[in-house]
Amino acid sequence: MQPHWRWLCLAMFLVGLSTAEVNDKEDDDENDVMDTTEANTENQSYLEVMYQTPVPNGDVFFSETFDDGSLDRWVLSKTMKEDADEDISKYDGQWELEELKENKLSGDLGLVLKSTARHHAISAQLKEPFVFDSKPLIVQYEVNFQDGIDCGGAYIKLLSHSSDLNLDEFHDRTAYTIMFGPDKCGEDYKLHFIFRHKNPIIEDYDEKHAKRPEVDLKKYFTDKKTHLYTLILKPDNTYEMLIDQTVVSQGSLLEDVIPPLNPPKEIDDPKDKKPNEWDERPKIPDPDAVKPEDWDEGGPGKIEDVSAVKPEGWLDDEPHLAPDPEAQKPNDWNDDMDGEWEAPLISNPKCKTGCGEWKPPIIDNPNYKGQWKPPMIENPDYQGIWKPRKIPNPHYFEDLNPFRMTPFSAIGLELWSMTSDIYFDNFIICTEKEVADRWASDSWGLKKLVASANEPGMINQLLSAAEERPWLWGLYILTAALPVGLLVLFCWPRKKIEEEDDADFSMSDFLEPDETDLAFQKDMKKGDLESTEGHKETTLDKGLWDDEKTENEEEEEEFIQEDKVAAAAVNQSSDDEMKEADEGADCGDTLKKSLRKRRVRKD
Repeated sequence: MQPHWRWLCLAMFLVGLSTAEVNDKEDDDENDVMDTTEANTENQSYLEVMYQTPVPNGDVFFSETFDDGSLDRWVLSKTMKEDADEDISKYDGQWELEELKENKLSGDLGLVLKSTARHHAISAQLKEPFVFDSKPLIVQYEVNFQDGIDCGGAYIKLLSHSSDLNLDEFHDRTAYTIMFGPDKCGEDYKLHFIFRHKNPIIEDYDEKHAKRPEVDLKKYFTDKKTHLYTLILKPDNTYEMLIDQTVVSQGSLLEDVIPPLNPPKEIDDPKDKKPNEWDERPKIPDPDAVKPEDWDEGGPGKIEDVSAVKPEGWLDDEPHLAPDPEAQKPNDWNDDMDGEWEAPLISNPKCKTGCGEWKPPIIDNPNYKGQWKPPMIENPDYQGIWKPRKIPNPHYFEDLNPFRMTPFSAIGLELWSMTSDIYFDNFIICTEKEVADRWASDSWGLKKLVASANEPGMINQLLSAAEERPWLWGLYILTAALPVGLLVLFCWPRKKIEEEDDADFSMSDFLEPDETDLAFQKDMKKGDLESTEGHKETTLDKGLWDDEKTENEEEEEEFIQEDKVAAAAVNQSSDDEMKEADEGADCGDTLKKSLRKRRVRKD
């Protein structure tokens, strides 16, 4: 590969790398969205999309779009939070039905949390209780942190079904079956999936937390876009959590939850105590070891180096610091108010080697060995680390089908937030993935379409990316400089220089004299008179060539013989011919040129 092409390939690689840093990973269906928005120009600020309220189909237990502008089916909690100060214990946070602030769809409304530093609680009944049997559970809804999020959550609770469930008294301790959704506090970005599992022996409930997603969730809280959250529970005891229809976490209800679903079969006996004589020391001091007689324990650990000598040029009487000779008293200095002015102190320029009283450096005492201790040996009475004996766990049980959770009959939002304008929309609870996907396509898919069409241009994206990753500025500069460098490299006027170099040499310069003459003869046979005249000017001979044209073979042979003799003479004594050529009056300049060319060929 030519060097020019290598530079070109490197430039294209760096441009592609910088572009990849700007764009996040897109979903599989991004191509479909871009096909629709391809005709929009970069300066377009808003994309008109025909929006219709989505209508669910299939086996649906709950759906809500809020597009009718009514909260009649939703119940605001009227109770108070337990164990909280009276001024903040009330669930008095405000909710409103509003359009999105950005990338909105005409006619699309959502439920918006409006208050800050307040408790919010709102809930709604399902058409019928959801019972965990042979069908999956799919829960899906949209969230948009329109003003970002400081501290707060946007998770939902699926409230356990019971005869005494009262939505007017919905609070933080209301029994729930599943809690799912995003949550943030400080710099901890979470996606919760918690389910309450019933202990069949003591009939108490424990909260089981799914393992944390292994992806960075920060962008879903900070990009101010609408994101789709989906939870899928299957009868085979597996689960999946998705954001924007992409799986971010999956696992087993039996194995991938904390604390473990089933307790251990055996536990430590709480009544078992370690015996007093139990020896857990793997090593002990050697009881037979004796301190050597020459062991020095009393000497200091550090002593002065007696072999040290004061360096030459050390100034004992000079201080380490001296007044700055270039300092000047400020014009506004008042001796009565500020006291007598003194120049600030700087390192004494005279102390090139050292100043002040010289003292020998401190070194380790070679004779000091420290406090003597006997060496350690293996403990012959070592019994190992003591552990209590195991006994059967009286609370042991084995639940092999945790999917069969407590039925739930209501959905609720019970939140505390330090940021307002959290947007919720398009809740659906169903049993078929196709139903949830169609619902998402008719609702969240349109929001994504508009947001994609209203994305800033490439320049703004590059600048935004560089704000988060300053090192990209170097890559941008390098990428911008490469085309200029390549342009100079490819377009620099080297062709003219090469032509000038080529003008000093001809094909005849690389031919032997015989070959040159042979070429001349061929030109003669073709009737090229101009070539004949040029050859006459550059061919060595004792006299000038005649201007008459050769018309027969005898004259041509005679000419060839004369030229060979002249070439042989040049090869034997070119220096003599140079002198003779300088003395010739008629062919001096032409002869010099011919001699130079023949010497080049000889070398």
